[in-house]
Amino acid sequence: MTSTEVSFSGNGGVVLHGTVLAPAPTTQRRPAMVLIEGAGNRGRQALYADAEAFARRGVVTLIYDKRTVGYSLLHRDYSVLADDALAGLQLLRSRADVDPARLGLWALSEGAYVAPLAAHRSTDVKFLITVGAVGITPGAQTAWGYGEFLRHAGVSGSFLHTMQVNAVRMTIGAGLFPAANFDPTPAWPAVHQPVLAQWGELDREALPRESSQIIRQALDNGGNNHYTIRFVPGVRHNLHLTANGGFDRLDSLPPTYGDYETSWIENLPHALPSPNAEAPAQDVPAPTLTPLAWYESPWIQLVILIVFLVAFTGYPLTAAVRRIRGRRGAPPVRRSARWLAAIGLATTMGALMYLFFVMATAANVVGPVVIGRPAPWLGLQALAVGTVVATVATALSWRRHRHDLSRGDQVRLSLLVVAGLLFVPWATYWGLLIP
Repeated sequence: MTSTEVSFSGNGGVVLHGTVLAPAPTTQRRPAMVLIEGAGNRGRQALYADAEAFARRGVVTLIYDKRTVGYSLLHRDYSVLADDALAGLQLLRSRADVDPARLGLWALSEGAYVAPLAAHRSTDVKFLITVGAVGITPGAQTAWGYGEFLRHAGVSGSFLHTMQVNAVRMTIGAGLFPAANFDPTPAWPAVHQPVLAQWGELDREALPRESSQIIRQALDNGGNNHYTIRFVPGVRHNLHLTANGGFDRLDSLPPTYGDYETSWIENLPHALPSPNAEAPAQDVPAPTLTPLAWYESPWIQLVILIVFLVAFTGYPLTAAVRRIRGRRGAPPVRRSARWLAAIGLATTMGALMYLFFVMATAANVVGPVVIGRPAPWLGLQALAVGTVVATVATALSWRRHRHDLSRGDQVRLSLLVVAGLLFVPWATYWGLLIP
């Protein structure tokens, strides 16, 4: 096998760097593929083992570092990425060891949003192979994946709904989930090249049953019957090995990895291999993500959080200033108000940090689970109940001692109690006050 470092210009003239892995040189022209990375920007090394497996089986492969200009956590354009893939295809086409009649695209996960767009644009694409292609929007797919990983961890109850629905919808509404509503379905009927669409039997991210049905129907609608739907037993989302039913991130390849794909490419001029059409079970369909209601607006949520921050931090800060000056409020009111400020701040900030943490780990890490709830979330729920109790206690004590309080005390307590009352619907919405 040989390895060659290359550079080529993608969409907009952005220079992309990659590696071509090829069988040892012979006079024979080889089939070739551009490998398109999944979500994120791990670089060409993320697909190196896959590319090497194909190269050792006689397929010239190009892997490349995804662009950083136009692709980030907050912005991505699959049309631009499709142009990049086609630019890589032209690089392979120019090689003397590549057979232009057997030149194609291989795409993993999010890359399978890109590949159909590229295949439609160029007749140089002679075949298309996908791994873990998703037939629904990225937003709905992410929500479904959260549910799979959380249920596997033993999570049930309100936290499951919070992560699958409210957290995903709020992220989309806030503009923090690029291309969340991208619909891949319209691109597939325009694909007329032979297609090998593959899913791991233990794919916990791409809804293998639902996605395969959608893509199969779209190809049929476009008049393309030159496709193979394949489900690979015992492997996870990227067809790699798994030691935990597809819920881990092992990078080990099965010993036969690449054999089927190579055989499929070699047999394209003759007949398609018999597909394994028995899709794995899917107990839960993809959730429906409705648009945010007015009260769910990210701006309203931000205003509520600012009120919490000002009220829950403002009370102890002003109390410290008053103590320095030798002024104190009525002791019973002061005691309950301190509890409200402390618990309220801990609950709101703790809930935000934990939700962000679980989203950042794609719901792969939630901590110990106790009676169907992650232990951190169960603790936050206990604090939420404590915040409600402290709000009631502070309001009653304030009412009982209102004649003993100065005007400044009245203002501070009113802001604190308003924050406590506002906390109730906010915490209910986010599942902190729901079992």
